[in-house]
Amino acid sequence: MLVPRSLRLPICVVSLLAAFPVPPAAAWPERPITLVHGFGVGGNIDSISRIVAERLAARLGQPVVVEPRAGAGGRIAAAQMTRTAPDGYTLIMLSGGHAVTAAMHEKLAYHTLEDFSFISLVTQVPLILVTHPDHPVKSVADLMKTPSANPMFYGSPGAGTTQHLAGALFTAMTKANLQHVPTQGGAVVSTMLLGKHIDFAFESPPLMLGLVQSGRLRALATTGSVRFFALPDVPTIGETIPGYEATSWLGVAGPPKLPSEIVERLHAELAALVQEPAAIERFRVLGSLPLASTPEGFKQRVAADVAKWSKVVADAGIKRVGAGQ
Repeated sequence: MLVPRSLRLPICVVSLLAAFPVPPAAAWPERPITLVHGFGVGGNIDSISRIVAERLAARLGQPVVVEPRAGAGGRIAAAQMTRTAPDGYTLIMLSGGHAVTAAMHEKLAYHTLEDFSFISLVTQVPLILVTHPDHPVKSVADLMKTPSANPMFYGSPGAGTTQHLAGALFTAMTKANLQHVPTQGGAVVSTMLLGKHIDFAFESPPLMLGLVQSGRLRALATTGSVRFFALPDVPTIGETIPGYEATSWLGVAGPPKLPSEIVERLHAELAALVQEPAAIERFRVLGSLPLASTPEGFKQRVAADVAKWSKVVADAGIKRVGAGQ
């Protein structure tokens, strides 16, 4: 039978596609997966990433290898992810700092919302407002009553960090005279508190829990919407200042245009993973509360945090980082 000339090209194209078929998404994964994060080895983000990787590997039937790509507060790893093939074999663990970075930078090498395929949150964590045991301020209410003529100082791992902005939000909502002291890391903040060189810190549980539980530091409050499971007798700031909340999170995302079938499979596995009793216990040891979300819910959380922290930065007059920095 003669084939009309007008149909010959389409038939040739179909023949070529048949000869070189595109692997169906249903076959994924067929080889190891890399889970990238933008921070150092041994830190809290690295530890949680390894828990997720171990349990995800068991569920997917393929190894999941954690690859730290530290630098620029996670921006290097994030930028690299946006240029990665959307085949499901390279994922990234994003932190709440992803939204803070967007609020603090005039321009980034990527779009914080549109250049990622958001899959699911995996944990959420509050900060702890701490001081040294001898400090005269014993509560958030005491801190609010401190005369404005007497400035007090709170430390953070650096300008533009979640800890810095949590303090800026507190200051804006209470009118307390708190002055920010940037340092070179959370361990430095702990040392300065222990030495009574600063008054307070809004810091992450992994750095502070042991010091609080041993009595070397004192927790005034936590920053979540509900009391922190590891410090159930410590009130939230919101119990004294309605509406105050400053939590961070970790969540898994992929490069842009990740196939919906892969997103759906990963979301289902991550949602089940954070309900495993063994995983929950390991997260809680690190001071993190397991928390799953839908892909759209994850994206909405990032968008809400960008808006929130951008307002805090603007209202506090915090200088944003210029393009290229």
